[in-house]
Amino acid sequence: MERPWLKSYEPGVPRHIRYPDIPLYCVLDNAVRDFPENDAIIFQGRKITYRQLAEEVAHMASGLSQRGMKKGQRMAIMLPNCPQYVSAYFAILKIGGIVVNVNPMYVERELEFQLKDAGVQTILALREFYPRLEAVRGKASLKTIILTDLQETGGESPLKKSGAGAAKGVYDYAELLEMGLRLPPPTVEVNPDEVAVLQYTGGTTGVSKGAMLTHRNLLTDVLQCVSWNHDAVRGQERMLAALPFFHVYGMTVCMNEALELGATIILLPRFNVDEALEAINLYQPTRFPGVPTMYMAIINHPQINKYNISSIRVCSSGSAPMPVESQRRFEKLTGAKVSEGYGLTEASPVTHANPFNGKRKIGSIGLPRPDVDAKIVDLETGEKNLPPGEEGELCIRGPQVMKGYWNRPEETNRVLRNGWLYTGDIGRMDEEGYFYIVDRKKDMIICSGYNVYPREIEEILYQHPKIQEACIVGVPDPYRGETVKAFVVLKEKEETTAEEIIEFCQKNMAKYKVPTLVEFRQELPKSHVGKVLRKILREEEEAKKSSSHPK
Repeated sequence: MERPWLKSYEPGVPRHIRYPDIPLYCVLDNAVRDFPENDAIIFQGRKITYRQLAEEVAHMASGLSQRGMKKGQRMAIMLPNCPQYVSAYFAILKIGGIVVNVNPMYVERELEFQLKDAGVQTILALREFYPRLEAVRGKASLKTIILTDLQETGGESPLKKSGAGAAKGVYDYAELLEMGLRLPPPTVEVNPDEVAVLQYTGGTTGVSKGAMLTHRNLLTDVLQCVSWNHDAVRGQERMLAALPFFHVYGMTVCMNEALELGATIILLPRFNVDEALEAINLYQPTRFPGVPTMYMAIINHPQINKYNISSIRVCSSGSAPMPVESQRRFEKLTGAKVSEGYGLTEASPVTHANPFNGKRKIGSIGLPRPDVDAKIVDLETGEKNLPPGEEGELCIRGPQVMKGYWNRPEETNRVLRNGWLYTGDIGRMDEEGYFYIVDRKKDMIICSGYNVYPREIEEILYQHPKIQEACIVGVPDPYRGETVKAFVVLKEKEETTAEEIIEFCQKNMAKYKVPTLVEFRQELPKSHVGKVLRKILREEEEAKKSSSHPK
């Protein structure tokens, strides 16, 4: 099926896309129209056709509407990758709602903040998450909790398994589907410039913020992604979805792009290298978006030669820099092309990538996507454009840039200036227009593709009764890219262990944020005004690494 809004691709040549004026959910509608009997999803051996997926979306949309959900309301999804995520996501959009993605690893404190900030009244979650939801329900605005299992079978409601019993406002996913059979979903007019997703991110302050991504933002990013790989055959691709959909990268590239292509989504609830290799061997995906740790786990698997992974043609690597040698080894092993790129939540997320069919520069983030403008500006004022080769802050302008931060006008004005998104990342551009990320202006740490904000962890550490001062830095890790290290100064006459500090953190934050290293200090380096100098601690760690790996 031709997509007339996409023009032919010539690597390295600036071009434009004619975007249709439609809401995001039309990518699913179009795939259902064109490939109704094709497999849309394969999950734990179960196959769901596009026709069946559309029916479930319609029933869920009707069920949610009958339960009182209205246009503009925010509904949270707290699920790993599973068919219910896809159905609920598009059901929410079809009735004019706004999706709020929630990381399933969040502990009660993190859940409470996000649900309150977004004003979420309804949430869909795994049954096993119910105790956490019930604990924060009274503190947030939650009215409706919908529970499900990874293998939703319908039938008698098993709410008692979760401890929910007949609690008011607690429903089973199957109940809503059954309710949706009684009435057709309402017809709701959705403008493409209305918000589709509140995607939470952090920033230089460490305060989590909801990026308002519109239907148009997300759709344009999808079409830019599709155009980048022009030899993809609509209706014939198979997408390995190991990236979590609650993360903006997985949501856009593994789910929405796959649906625009009419592809079969091979869903993995989480990345486990053995399970991923089994899925690749059995279902032969053609596309595998991932993060460096996934590709590194595959190439280092002791029994990799047992598996046929030659079906993979293209891989998109993002969220963290990919080691050059790992990229070369993966490409040699699979015969695939790995395109390293760049994006951020505020841009839906992809803005740059290395061409699949043109010049690739390993180590760079590649070229701006169609209709994306990028520039490097000075760090002092952010107003002076810098020439090729000079380092400064990367700024982006394009149709996928967010509307702003939810209820945070000051933060919005700080990062959106004169039509440009100031990324907070330090980069440079070469003479051919390829971009490189040199450093992060933000203190953000990226562990296995997850964003970790030091200040958030420090705030928790300061709650420990024995800790006087704390500072978090990211240190190089051969597998995770970076890992979290805590520098701690204890109160006078207090004693504790690294294990106790780590255990304290495990009770108060998601696992990927927990420090794996703890170093006790008598004092922390500070500026003349008393500010802890994180940069010095980071430089010390880099020096240690350099001295342990002499040239």
